[in-house]
Amino acid sequence: MNRCVLPALALAGAALCLPAQAQRNFPPQALRGQLVIEQPPNAQLNGERARLAPGVRIRGENNLLQMSGALAGKPLVVNFMRDDFGLITAVWILTAAERDREPWPRTAEQAALWHFDPLAQTWTKP
Repeated sequence: MNRCVLPALALAGAALCLPAQAQRNFPPQALRGQLVIEQPPNAQLNGERARLAPGVRIRGENNLLQMSGALAGKPLVVNFMRDDFGLITAVWILTAAERDREPWPRTAEQAALWHFDPLAQTWTKP
């Protein structure tokens, strides 16, 4: 057998073994919004001034951590969480499939009224 064919077959077999993109699980406290990071830690969240917390975790569409400075100026559709001081502590940049999954609460008031199914990662309105 040709030596060039063996590596190609090994790569093809390895590609079949890769896991499919897993569904990310968001906590029920996460809200949906539009985030624009200005000069970190300053940001705009749903058109209002906001601040990123020290140590904020920003996860990209691939679920890897992202640096806030690299995202400056880009409008992002995200799920986010705030701490008791109103600082943004966690951000998940949504994929197209996650953005299309509706509804998702945009305010704490909505989240208090709606029902969250953590297994299906869906919200239902009353």
